Amino acid sequence: MADQIVEEINATYEGLAELERDFEDVETEIVRQQYALTKPLYEKREKLVAKIPNFWPLVLEQAPPDVDQYIQPSDSAVLLSSLANVSVTHFELDNGAMGDPRSIAIKMEFKENDYFEDKTLEKKFWFRRARNGYAGLVSEPVPIKWKEGKDLTHGLLDLAVKVWENDKKQAPANGASKNKKLPKPEDWTADQKSLREKIDSYGLGGVSFFCFFGYRGLEVSAEESEIAVQKLKKDRADKAAGKEVQPDTEEEEEEDDDDDEENDPLALEIFPDGDDIAVAFSDDIWPGAIKYFTQAQEVDAISDLDFEEDDEEMDDGEGEIDDDGDEAPPLKKRKA
Repeated sequence: MADQIVEEINATYEGLAELERDFEDVETEIVRQQYALTKPLYEKREKLVAKIPNFWPLVLEQAPPDVDQYIQPSDSAVLLSSLANVSVTHFELDNGAMGDPRSIAIKMEFKENDYFEDKTLEKKFWFRRARNGYAGLVSEPVPIKWKEGKDLTHGLLDLAVKVWENDKKQAPANGASKNKKLPKPEDWTADQKSLREKIDSYGLGGVSFFCFFGYRGLEVSAEESEIAVQKLKKDRADKAAGKEVQPDTEEEEEEDDDDDEENDPLALEIFPDGDDIAVAFSDDIWPGAIKYFTQAQEVDAISDLDFEEDDEEMDDGEGEIDDDGDEAPPLKKRKA
């Protein structure tokens, strides 16, 4: 009796897990259709906001906390003075392609500035599925051509790009992830050790927002992802048909050799929350840009009103002396 109850509970859990995957399929298809329907609207918006000075700097000035917390004062100075345009695309759907709609590209366009030569910085995020069950966004570091003495990342981004380029040279020729193993810290190259030391020297929350362009995520190749996707489809079809699902032998081998406790796959990641920032831009800042711009205008209007009130109080109280002979109390501070 007890065994039967356990089997029924397990079957229920499996059913819920499968239902979650069905929801995921529907949500993914919604993103696909929404992108096609809203793309011309965003193109129209882009033409309109191009006529508004500092539209995107003001949008980012009102960025939600999950993004704003990563923008340092030095970053803000560049973004507010030089950011000309922002765009988000689901690039695997462009030109009629039928790729994964969860893959996104974030492009920032800049005016001439004192910090870097680049006029455009674009970072792509591919949605990948690993054979061990992981699914999420992966990316490649994007270099920035810093002007002399103006590197806001203090060498972190350049070193991350260098390490990635060296890793890429050592990857299998076919780009597959098969039989890859994370090197132990004692086997790291000089550049990898130097990168880790730089990361440790900053601690949490201390790096520049521009380190976002150095995000990599887990190493999951397109080939491994395709194998994992096809295996998942087959497993779901077999379950639906009442067949027994065959385990992934390679996945079992990887689990046997798993050294994750010792080797952190993100140990050399200079911006661990890069995927979260990408999603925030795609799902919040990009579609809600007009809302954030309006909020910025309202904040400016309130600040201007407070400033005018302060001026009036200064004019009314100028030269006044209290009865006890002391000067009038100081004016109230302007609200932030």
